[in-house]
Amino acid sequence: MGDETWRRAGWAGAAIGVLAAGAAAGVAVERLTVGRSVREKARLALDAEGPYGALRGTPGRAVADDGTELYYEVDEVEADPSATRRRRLFGRKAPAPVTVVFSHGYCLNQDAWHFQRAALRGLVRTVHWDQRSHGRSGRGAAQAGPDGVPVSIDRLGRDLKTVLDAAAPEGPLVLVGHSMGGMTIMALADRYPELIRDRVAGVAFVGTSAGRLGEVNYGLPTAGVNAVRRVLPGVLRALGARAELVERGRRATADLFAGLIKKYSFSSKDVDPAVARFAERMIESTPIDVVAEFYPAFAEHDKTAALAALGTLPVLALAGDRDLVTPSSHTEAIADLLPDAELVIVPDAGHLVMLEHPEAVTDRIADLLVRAGAVRSGGRSGGPAGG
Repeated sequence: MGDETWRRAGWAGAAIGVLAAGAAAGVAVERLTVGRSVREKARLALDAEGPYGALRGTPGRAVADDGTELYYEVDEVEADPSATRRRRLFGRKAPAPVTVVFSHGYCLNQDAWHFQRAALRGLVRTVHWDQRSHGRSGRGAAQAGPDGVPVSIDRLGRDLKTVLDAAAPEGPLVLVGHSMGGMTIMALADRYPELIRDRVAGVAFVGTSAGRLGEVNYGLPTAGVNAVRRVLPGVLRALGARAELVERGRRATADLFAGLIKKYSFSSKDVDPAVARFAERMIESTPIDVVAEFYPAFAEHDKTAALAALGTLPVLALAGDRDLVTPSSHTEAIADLLPDAELVIVPDAGHLVMLEHPEAVTDRIADLLVRAGAVRSGGRSGGPAGG
């Protein structure tokens, strides 16, 4: 492969890095001052030592109506969970038999909820699943081959219903979704309003949008964003057809890729390097053809009307105040349409707010569980609830 080809592959990989973080091309990245070999050693060390994404539950697989295998894990309630942890999250209340279902965002996987999973582990029943073509789930069967159909948010809503039927077929539900995961919940509500009415006790939307994503500028000049939007779908289709070449390019531009992920995932200057690397690993593991398949769905996404199905439920609408991917104004718009929504804008937080400020997000989810009746009055102070 010639130098010119490698150069093109490198910049193609860099462009995909921007997209995978939810942005567009043309971003200026701060100068990297540490040698490449030192940075590579640091990444390897973080990969080896970082504890993030290591939590595992009881595995299961559900098969979507197009044959795609969807992977999920269940964390059951422990027989005698820690009274201290329970009091921290729920005060003097004990969990009721509810299942909390976490849906992740674009180019991530179920491990994006690492901190919330760790906090709730053993206290309430939780389900974590990988969206089709992400994580451990199978490649979208309907998207395969020359006659493959594009992914839609509606398709993801049906996938979530498949997972619920397999992993939580009965009992009350609290649905939690980040970014694309929140859109997935909206699609579920749109298609299955009776499920929402009969079983859903509460919903948490984290850094997501009900529509009008075509207006987001990702912190870039308007003219540049508009130009990119015109050509990006075609560019992605072409890159998806040459996935191996683009993946080489993305690896060759790892330093630039890491800088872009940090810019579009976090706002804080002091993000734990291991957390930043954890996010980078999740995003870089998403193949370019999957990136290409999912991208058009966001321009078409409009589920504002579907929010009406959630109108009587306790809802948490939370976002980072510096989210460049799904700006907090989109979360505010969701809250405006839901009378029982609690609107929370987390200061100095970007798109991956649940990793950047995990306690703020976990505490608000715990509050939602209380509001939703997913926890009930517990026992005496100082001992296990119900004891």
